[in-house]
Amino acid sequence: MHCGYFDRGVCRSCTRMGTPYGIQLEAKLANARTLLAAWPDAEWLSPMASRPDAFRNKAKMVVGGTPDAPTLGILDAAQHGVDLTGCGILTPGLRFAFYPIKSFITLARIAPYDVPTRRGELKHVLLTESAAGELMLRFVLRSTEALSRVQKHLPSLLTALPQLAVVTANLLPEHKAVLEGAEEIRLSGNETLEMRLGDRVLHLRPASFFQTNTEIAKGLYLQARDWIDQAGAKSILDLYCGVGGFALHVAAPGRRVHGIELSAPAVESARLSATEAGLTDVTFSVGDATAFVAAEVPDAIIVNPPRRGLGDKLCQTLESSAAGTIIYSSCNAATLAKDLGAMPAYGPTVFRLFDMFPQTDHYEVMVLLQRRQATRPKNT
Repeated sequence: MHCGYFDRGVCRSCTRMGTPYGIQLEAKLANARTLLAAWPDAEWLSPMASRPDAFRNKAKMVVGGTPDAPTLGILDAAQHGVDLTGCGILTPGLRFAFYPIKSFITLARIAPYDVPTRRGELKHVLLTESAAGELMLRFVLRSTEALSRVQKHLPSLLTALPQLAVVTANLLPEHKAVLEGAEEIRLSGNETLEMRLGDRVLHLRPASFFQTNTEIAKGLYLQARDWIDQAGAKSILDLYCGVGGFALHVAAPGRRVHGIELSAPAVESARLSATEAGLTDVTFSVGDATAFVAAEVPDAIIVNPPRRGLGDKLCQTLESSAAGTIIYSSCNAATLAKDLGAMPAYGPTVFRLFDMFPQTDHYEVMVLLQRRQATRPKNT
């Protein structure tokens, strides 16, 4: 894939842009195998490749320019807006939506936020596309100053983009380098964006986390399901469960699954998905994954932590959990290696790389761990 923005030096976010995709994938696999070389006996499955372009299902666009000529993209070194609405790694549905959104900004006279002067209202446009082509649009505003105009002219945007399923305004009054604030105001549509993945539907609320590559996310969930089936697990604990992607996909008759997640809205979404699917043995609770205490020893534990990894405390908890199987999905092979080293009771048996982020050096890697002990303590 080649990108005009990259070639002109306008945007260099995709550090591997222009490198043939096969070479990118080989380099990622070599990097992962080097970082995880301490476990040479583990099997490496063939990596799951992505399409190299049009794979990204969400756009986090900084707004610049003026109400008459807004830009959606990034800021340059002088903090001026750089328009990236033709970005080739974004899905066609996202790219198609940008022109109507920019026209709406002009119509509603929403002043883009100017970082150097700290004036203006519209900081970011956050856009997510579901597998079915529906959109969730979030306007990140400095204040409510433009809110009445947004509401007044919103019908015109809904007419131009009938695929808008969720529209909100997020308030970020502070001047700091974050994407969104704590307050979300629903403007139109549903409370959630439905993300259908095969026979499961995940409900995404405005602040919910979901993987940026829909097809690769589906591959992760199905790989976990396959490993859980092979292990014959009847009880599964899913830590950092988010909106329930892993928990909902490994669910099966006669199998109990419980997910733990710190975000209450994400748990609410996961519960809704489980209810709609009729999964009565899949439950979720709000809690800190690093501080969980299992009521009984589960057959398997799934962990999907942020880039910083599990940390010493959770590694110690898992080390003493006596679960027969652990599935660890990681977006940082360096912290994964550190965590695996802190859990010597578990041996990695299978690794697989998932190319979630083409055109960059980043990737996901998932590992199947089996407890080395021949027997486990019985539940008490």
